[in-house]
Amino acid sequence: MAVTLEFIGPLGVALVGSRSRLDVLWAVLAAAGVVLLGGFGGANAAGVVLALAAGGCWAAYILLNARVGRAFAGGDGLAIAMAIAVLPLIPFGIADGGSNLLHPSLLAVGLGVALLSSVIPYSLELEALRRMRPQPFGVLMSLEPAMAALAGLVVIGQGLGALELLGIALVVTASAGATLGTRGPAPVDA
Repeated sequence: MAVTLEFIGPLGVALVGSRSRLDVLWAVLAAAGVVLLGGFGGANAAGVVLALAAGGCWAAYILLNARVGRAFAGGDGLAIAMAIAVLPLIPFGIADGGSNLLHPSLLAVGLGVALLSSVIPYSLELEALRRMRPQPFGVLMSLEPAMAALAGLVVIGQGLGALELLGIALVVTASAGATLGTRGPAPVDA
């Protein structure tokens, strides 16, 4: 449910920045699918607030990353942003891990996690945002709840009901429609 609620942010980007009725249609279709995937019964209020806050941060990330992608060549902007973002975390890591942080196997695992969870995905997203408007990108990000539902099925055997399958179908349809409707490069900021 948390992944589903987080995607209200990218959907908001798609709706607020819409330039056509077709963009709105794809965003509304994806939103309907996200709601069906959510299964909002028995939600924890604090969890809902935190997931919605994460969605707001994700919306800001989409808009800021699009601008960074246009302002910096290659991965320079991403590298600068990641270096700045890690600075506040260093004291907590040192306090918790101490000298264990210098153990070669831990460093290797940390490098692998950094590459697979941040460097590669963010680099691909940055390149995508250089080539398309943030609004369709926000709709495409709505595939995440469908992938989370699929991972739940494969990894932990969490079954999918008819409403969840319908939700996945709506999200995939909206994402495909947004992709097909995107033409040309992202507009350049003045």
